[in-house]
Amino acid sequence: MSQRVASIQVGQLMVVGFKGKIAPEGIIDLIHRHRIGGIILFSHNVGTPQELLSLTSSLQREAQKAGYEYPLLICLDQENGVVRRLGKGATTFPGAMSIGATANSENAFDISLATGKELKELGVNWNLAPVLDVNNNPDNPVIGVRSFGENPHLVAEFGKNAMKGLQNAGVITTLKHFPGHGDSNVDSHLSLPVIGHTRARLDEVELVPFQACIAEGADTIMSAHVYFPAIEDRENVPATLSKKVISGLLREELGFDGVVTTDCLEMKAISETIGTEKGAVEALNAGVDLVMVSHTHEVQLRTIKELELALAQGVLQEESLKASLNRINKLKGKYLSWENTPFHSEFVSLGSEEHKNIAEKVFQESVTIVKNEGLLPLQMDQTILVINPPNQTIYGVEDVKEIKTTLSDAMKEFSNQVEAYDLPTSFTLKEMDLLIQRAKEFDVIVIGTLSVSATSYEIELFNRLLKLGIPVVGVAMRNPYDLRFFPDVTAYLATYEFTYLALRTAAQAIFGKVSVSGKLPVTLLETKTTF
Repeated sequence: MSQRVASIQVGQLMVVGFKGKIAPEGIIDLIHRHRIGGIILFSHNVGTPQELLSLTSSLQREAQKAGYEYPLLICLDQENGVVRRLGKGATTFPGAMSIGATANSENAFDISLATGKELKELGVNWNLAPVLDVNNNPDNPVIGVRSFGENPHLVAEFGKNAMKGLQNAGVITTLKHFPGHGDSNVDSHLSLPVIGHTRARLDEVELVPFQACIAEGADTIMSAHVYFPAIEDRENVPATLSKKVISGLLREELGFDGVVTTDCLEMKAISETIGTEKGAVEALNAGVDLVMVSHTHEVQLRTIKELELALAQGVLQEESLKASLNRINKLKGKYLSWENTPFHSEFVSLGSEEHKNIAEKVFQESVTIVKNEGLLPLQMDQTILVINPPNQTIYGVEDVKEIKTTLSDAMKEFSNQVEAYDLPTSFTLKEMDLLIQRAKEFDVIVIGTLSVSATSYEIELFNRLLKLGIPVVGVAMRNPYDLRFFPDVTAYLATYEFTYLALRTAAQAIFGKVSVSGKLPVTLLETKTTF
């Protein structure tokens, strides 16, 4: 192998993940032998705060022993709301669409600053947020409430404030998913989405938030595994692998000189097309700096071999890879040092009363009464049937496979007249008939939803319930667009997420215990509201 090849260790251009709350030998080997650039954590890596800090500290000690000039990049997706990796001990903060519904971009700064402080105490120095996708497609299966809204200028303003909040806490930020994943109806975790808009339309909508945040000092940008034929003329080549998107549009046209990272290359839009290993080569050739292989150790090793081979054969250019390393080291030099890496922490910010108060304030400003035909607030003596949605996630990125809290739990805090019914994932006609009969015994029916699909049995059930003549309150616990499936509900609220504070705030609003002031950041349909 030539000296030219030996001067680059391709592992420095990779971010890898693993299972468990203790770093396995394979990851330690990647740190010492391949000088891996960064680590990505998921919910399966996160236990108690002390367990997480022990994990991040152990990883950094290995990097220190290996002679790293700068600490490892350690990242996770703490978008808040439906996509959050932190659990025990951490504050439950509202997510993007909740914050967008407050119509106050200062909330984006405050929530992100508080989030960043908690991440820092846990040894996480890089957050894969904020999401700058403009969600203008009601059927989007992967972005939805992870977006601040449908207006590109609102997304730009809120995204900019969220970015600055994290930066002020000393946490590296990531704008995602470039050049925009908001108007797709396919999840790139599962297949390759295509967004066929003209370049003029992309300039007017999708690119607006990215341009605004680049101008304000963006740290890193994550590419989308989405095909944009208006930019890339090779068929079915996603942005992650497109030199025209990364080097042409992002670097040259928009002037971004920071670090570009990929979304995970084990997602099916890459792994089941070009393949993860060759995808990594193509991504680096397109102008990406860091490639993510988030889950499988064998795939990580094969990717390193593929990158080494591509470099040896001249498929990858040493000069280009050195430019990437320079960008990565510049970023690390700005944010990271061994002196400010927490190996121990008193957890001053984590789960603090101050942070809980900030979160509660924003939830009250975000929960939205979309429709109220004289029904709310409910009276304390009314009997209420609360129908909880099937206990399942919709977005693969949510990572947590079971929803631990329910709308009925929140409602029972404020009334002893509440009875709960948990919908199963599948429902027989007989079971539906029995629930309809049971519902007739109540004064009010409250229905919680989690992203109803056009083929869901929930639609038939809800419409049958509406025909009973009993007042119905709908509570969209994730997707506010659910109203389009049953527009005749008497009252309708949107919480934008199923975190307990969001549901509790909605319950308080239903009983008139608090005043909520959220405004829809997306368009649903014509509704009439009277108070």
